[in-house]
Amino acid sequence: MKAVLALIAAASLGLSGTAMAQAAAPAKPAAAPVAAAKAAPKAKATKAPHAATPSKPRTAVSIECSKQADAKGLHGKARESFRNECKKHGGK
Repeated sequence: MKAVLALIAAASLGLSGTAMAQAAAPAKPAAAPVAAAKAAPKAKATKAPHAATPSKPRTAVSIECSKQADAKGLHGKARESFRNECKKHGGK
């Protein structure tokens, strides 16, 4: 009788351990695109900032208006509107 009880106790301990075990975490579907992006890195853009590489040379009037705006300490929209008016009047 003791052997039967010992066998039942051992079986219940063995089965309860597997019943309480955590299931494996489901695979994340977002992991595949991330891995693909890491495998093939994109080429970095080497485009310089727009202000550093103007498409055409600046005119003397534009440069003069910028110098005047610098002398007045203008920045932002005030500088932009001043330069626009200055260029309309030929830098004077």
